[in-house]
Amino acid sequence: MSELPELNGPRVEPENGKPDKLVILCHGYGSNGDDLMGLVPHLRHVMPNAVYISPNAPELCYGAPNGYQWFALSTLSREERLVGTLKAAPILDHFIDQELKRYGLENKDLVLIGFSQGTMMALHVGLRRKSDIAGIIGFSGAMTLPENWENEITSKPPVVLIHGDMDNVVPVEMMHQAFIALNDVGVDVDSHVSPGIMHSIGPDGLQKALEFLAKL
Repeated sequence: MSELPELNGPRVEPENGKPDKLVILCHGYGSNGDDLMGLVPHLRHVMPNAVYISPNAPELCYGAPNGYQWFALSTLSREERLVGTLKAAPILDHFIDQELKRYGLENKDLVLIGFSQGTMMALHVGLRRKSDIAGIIGFSGAMTLPENWENEITSKPPVVLIHGDMDNVVPVEMMHQAFIALNDVGVDVDSHVSPGIMHSIGPDGLQKALEFLAKL
């Protein structure tokens, strides 16, 4: 019996038959699993036989009604992001193991989609699975880079990073930093900057994500 917190949240399963992909959506700070489920109708046009799960993060976010957090975050400092990510990563990793087992799927069938703090989690955990996952989509996020992180990488899936150039919460420069880091270790990474978009997902950003999924 694991002592890690158990995650739960909304899910949408294929209408017919067993799913061939597991798509886990990781919401941002102060949000909840319902938030990203609005993407699912769009995603299903491209990946209709996937199961989509958007778990609530493990901690309540005080001051945000019905909101959760992967970890407490008062600044975007590297140190604070690192401590929080390392604490929350085993929880998300365990949840992924459970859901893959539930549906009889493997790492190669897993897609992680994150927004903001959820992108930090998706990148950290997705690159450290025991074998390559199918892909990672990171919206409006950043990447936590522990010392010697390159030696921890065990999965190099294709990645797309999508960010608004007017983001006043997570500056777009943090996406560029993540792109450089991923590219330097040989990850097949693409990026897209949405003009005039703040801390959100623009129509062009969603289209970029759908094109990425279609390639998978």
